[in-house]
Amino acid sequence: MNSPNIVYVMADQLRRQSCGYAGDALAKTPNIDRLADEGMSFDNAVVSMPVCSAYRASLFTGKYTTSTGMVINEIRLNPDHHPRCLAHCLDDADYELGYIGKWHLWANRLGNHEDPTNSFVPRGPHRLGFDGYWAAYNFHHDYYGEHAYYHEETPEKIHFPQGTYEPDGQTDMAIDYIKAQANSEKPFSLVLSFGTPHDPWVKDNVPEEYYAMFEDVTFDVPPNWRQEIDAPYSDAWSNMEKTPAMLDEWMRVDYAMTANLDWNIGRLQNAIREAGIEDNTVFVFTSDHGECFGAHGRMKKNIFYEEAARVPMIVKWPEAIPAGHKSDACLSNVDIMPTLLGLIGVDVPDAAEGMDLSHCARAEAGPEPEFAFLQNTGACAAWQDGHEWRAIRTKQYTYAVYKADGKELLFDNAADPYQRVNLAAADKSTEPTEGVRAELRRKMDAKMAELKDGFEVSSFYRENWVSEDRLIMSTAKSN
Repeated sequence: MNSPNIVYVMADQLRRQSCGYAGDALAKTPNIDRLADEGMSFDNAVVSMPVCSAYRASLFTGKYTTSTGMVINEIRLNPDHHPRCLAHCLDDADYELGYIGKWHLWANRLGNHEDPTNSFVPRGPHRLGFDGYWAAYNFHHDYYGEHAYYHEETPEKIHFPQGTYEPDGQTDMAIDYIKAQANSEKPFSLVLSFGTPHDPWVKDNVPEEYYAMFEDVTFDVPPNWRQEIDAPYSDAWSNMEKTPAMLDEWMRVDYAMTANLDWNIGRLQNAIREAGIEDNTVFVFTSDHGECFGAHGRMKKNIFYEEAARVPMIVKWPEAIPAGHKSDACLSNVDIMPTLLGLIGVDVPDAAEGMDLSHCARAEAGPEPEFAFLQNTGACAAWQDGHEWRAIRTKQYTYAVYKADGKELLFDNAADPYQRVNLAAADKSTEPTEGVRAELRRKMDAKMAELKDGFEVSSFYRENWVSEDRLIMSTAKSN
């Protein structure tokens, strides 16, 4: 069997529970649902640090945040620390490489995203081995007009045709790339990094026909909704003002964006099928993190709660992966690089900290992680202390602890899927709660020791790892 092609598609801020195949009756995601039926789903997939830049750094390096140094958004990853990333391995395996969409590992200024010095990633080591087709930008989330653009090999902004919705234009480019590569003697790997369904959730940021699909739908607050903020641990991004009426409209736009995303997934699947390469193409659909939507009093991400950390992770490869298979392995995004390389038979770099779970995708027996390890190293994009936490998620439990005051949280996700009852707040003398809490804390501490994760406050990284112009100069694992 020839080396398979790879199409890796990631949404931005799409939580697993907002997909139809995961049980959401309001979602309109027939193509994603069909993909889950035709491929396999990692049903316990989570994100090690549910923030855009941290996710991408871990995805491409196979390392945790305290090893990549990408401890907040809007700092610049140092490629010298990561000489063997996913694209380097694929290039060595003679793959043609393509990247379309959001990058978010280059900008080193908070704000001013429109400046090409902040949005254009020049060819060279900062592309982490993606040295083939490039149509990307660092970060933006307005999907129409002058705000929707990409760069190729110059700082000049390239805009989509008038009236084109950015995800549709990006999918057009991806389809053109697939068609061009389909008859090549070399396999190809394409990453398509969408911006949707990330906010702003306003009516004019999604096509009218998709908004109309949800115009008469009422979105109720979730069972774990709280009006008050998740003080004192939330940052400014999660402490947004919110009301049930505001949430209703935000979710309407979010679900409309997701329906459009689903349409584009269908277009990609059709293009692969029509090109005659479906059987030997690994197609991955996932997201960089979820969205709380008022759960536990929070908006946005950057937290261990299921709404923010748990994401869709679907892998389809007709030649090697049984259709409809589900795995409950505790996969995190740190495991994705090793797993993809394992699927296609390419050696995993020694520096990778994740586990190859390709056997789980193939429905074969093999080792699995006991848990997924999660980290928070600061506010979303600001150097602020007080928000840091560490957590582990097993197949049944989530255990977490805050740095600021040592508060512990323990949730039985099987019995309490909305994580409304903190078992760690119960009488410490009772069993089995205390035994579970103590054992999970022991395992979390051991994992932190293994990674040389000192559970530092955010300002530690600013003072010791990152230069004044927000360039990562050192990390605990820079070698």
